[in-house]
Amino acid sequence: MQGFIHSTESLGTVDGPGIRFVIFMQGCPLRCKYCHNPDSWAVGNGKAVEVDELFEQAMKYKNYFSKGGGITLTGGEPLLQMDFCIELLKKFKEAGVHTAVDTSGFMFDSKREECVQKHLALLKYTDLFLLDIKHISSAKHKDLTGVPNDNTLAFAKFLSDHDNSMWVRYVLVPGLTTDEQDLRGLRAFLDTLKTVEKIEVLPYHTMGVPKYKKLNIPYPLDGVKTPSKEQVDFARKILRGEK
Repeated sequence: MQGFIHSTESLGTVDGPGIRFVIFMQGCPLRCKYCHNPDSWAVGNGKAVEVDELFEQAMKYKNYFSKGGGITLTGGEPLLQMDFCIELLKKFKEAGVHTAVDTSGFMFDSKREECVQKHLALLKYTDLFLLDIKHISSAKHKDLTGVPNDNTLAFAKFLSDHDNSMWVRYVLVPGLTTDEQDLRGLRAFLDTLKTVEKIEVLPYHTMGVPKYKKLNIPYPLDGVKTPSKEQVDFARKILRGEK
């Protein structure tokens, strides 16, 4: 089976536990204002690869991620290429490799039985989900990403209901995702889930700006600064439920 990837990272340490082989899948239906990989948006712009080819490439590094590490599929939005991801994860799972998927959950549609069944197949081969919740307000989520958050929140509940481990990731952007009421609203939602193992607050950065200039795309957050340490600490305290 053929899929399209943006790139790979052989010794990743920020996309799941331990040392990991990280596969950046090509294609994404969201247009997050803080996206730092606009070159990953279109599926067809990626490198075509076969499941076996990618598997063999990753397994060269098995000695590095055999102790607490593994492989992570990220993007873009990896589940835009659902069938390819399932086949690839199945191969790693059968080889005894810890598997993780970093996703926005946008591809999950609980009203479509075929979609639900695909996601159930995905769960069988995924040990950990890194769930990116962009915003708890659906209206603000749409302004930030171009789409509402209904599917994301439904997928979070789906993972919880099926006892699948997840880490929740939240990008902190001054003026967009720093509001205290929104943070507390997200914390209240997380309290309804039973399988959240970790909450990561990721400070907004501007490292993707040169890519926008190269692609001649206007940068949506021009002039927005990175959050202060106080803002990050405040958000972490609320989202992690600390007193």
